[in-house]
Amino acid sequence: MNPQTPHVDVVVIGTGPAGLQAAIHAARRKVSVLVLGRQSGSSIYHHHVENYCCLFPTTGEDILANGRRQAAHFGAVFRDEEVLSIAADNGRFRLRLEGGGEVVAKAIVLATGTARRSLGVEGEKRLLGRGVSYCVECDCNFFRGAEVAVVGGGSAAVHGALAMLDYARKVHLVFETLETAPALAEELRRSAVVQHPGRRVTAILGEEAVEAIQLDDGSRLSVQGVFIELGARGVLELAAPLGVLLDDEMKHIQTNRRMETNVPGIYAAGDITGPPWQVAKAVGEGCVAGLEAAAYARRLAAPEAA
Repeated sequence: MNPQTPHVDVVVIGTGPAGLQAAIHAARRKVSVLVLGRQSGSSIYHHHVENYCCLFPTTGEDILANGRRQAAHFGAVFRDEEVLSIAADNGRFRLRLEGGGEVVAKAIVLATGTARRSLGVEGEKRLLGRGVSYCVECDCNFFRGAEVAVVGGGSAAVHGALAMLDYARKVHLVFETLETAPALAEELRRSAVVQHPGRRVTAILGEEAVEAIQLDDGSRLSVQGVFIELGARGVLELAAPLGVLLDDEMKHIQTNRRMETNVPGIYAAGDITGPPWQVAKAVGEGCVAGLEAAAYARRLAAPEAA
């Protein structure tokens, strides 16, 4: 182990609500904490938040900014740099960073979130948070009385379209192929959701907010909201080489109630552990993961201090 390589007690990977809460609680336990990642990549950065206790209403950007200040106040150090790989190293973990540097940690909290699958069409990024959403459960209430489209043919999209019937005046479901359980497909058939089978969205239109979507047959649907429910792409490249157990679909990390993975010293919190995709859930898990990671790091240090 290179003595010139920086050593810290706890590394938190991810700067969303789960990562920030983990950093706050770990730092308050008086262990050294390094937080890695770019905050603009958090899934709530562009969102309004109205269902988080005691902060009503607020924005994802404000939550992240305040959380970062709070964690820094307690001693956490931030580096806006991504982690390329993690390797076990003589009872510790060696992290290789995108800038070419390395850091060694006693414990790691994985709070990277998950990257939602995107359409990759014109208007999608530009109108994110202005009518474009990747989470029906998170943003349904902002579209009361509106006409909306849900994009996707899997179970998440079907559940989302059915859920939006309680909020929107009209719900469209756009999909190429319906891939869901027969019972759910039957529920969809009997519902008021307007289906557009065999169709793809080619553009999301609007100046300041979503006004319509364009389909691959040249038609347009006038909508005020677009929910892209194509599933999540797990950011698990860091975890898999360490032998961390994933769920059956290889999308989420398995943890116990202490947010421990099957690998000692590796903890996980937030969206990366699976749904629901909620700030409150992420913060609660981050709290537990931060406390447990700090305790683990202290236990490793105890024999050396004796």
